[in-house]
Amino acid sequence: MYSNETFHLEASKKGNHIDKLYKKGLGLEYFTVGYNLIEAVISIVFGSMAKSIALVGFGLDSVVESLSGLVLIWRLRQHKKISKEQEEKIEKKAMKFVAITFFLLGAYVLFESSKKLLLKEVPEPSLPGIIIAFVSMVVMPILALKKRKTGQEIKSKALIADSKETLACCFLSVALLVGLGSNYLFGFWQADPIVGLMIVIFLFREGAEGWKESK
Repeated sequence: MYSNETFHLEASKKGNHIDKLYKKGLGLEYFTVGYNLIEAVISIVFGSMAKSIALVGFGLDSVVESLSGLVLIWRLRQHKKISKEQEEKIEKKAMKFVAITFFLLGAYVLFESSKKLLLKEVPEPSLPGIIIAFVSMVVMPILALKKRKTGQEIKSKALIADSKETLACCFLSVALLVGLGSNYLFGFWQADPIVGLMIVIFLFREGAEGWKESK
């Protein structure tokens, strides 16, 4: 009897620990969505003012990051509510939607970057954009590590994959900082659309991977 009670007590503790980890994962995703929406608005507004396709493209990527975060929020909130089969079926549809969004945004940034290079549309230097890129470069690696650790503990492949996407956002921030900084400090305006083309590669790659995983 004692050993049986001990077993149930340990099982209960383990269950409570898992529940706390799911709540932690949800908290991280809520922060991701909130942060990326703010980042998207600021990037698109200042990018449009400065005619910086790199900054606008970065903002659009933040929109997609928010969509991915919402998918993860839904997934984590379904813990103990529906069967795994149902959860996987709906998640695949959501992943396809996000993948299509990546392709559409990639096509837009590709068109705008190419047009600016060919027509020599010079963007204005953007100090707010530089600040945004720097802040993101600091925040994203920390967020990615926390997501990855939590995903490993609850054995959630979706959360681990999302942590990789968050880390990729950090790499984009570095590219954006180089592009905007080159224009701001040295007047090398071509760096802006070139970074835009780099973002295109990332968007298409993420779209292709997301579509592949959805199948």
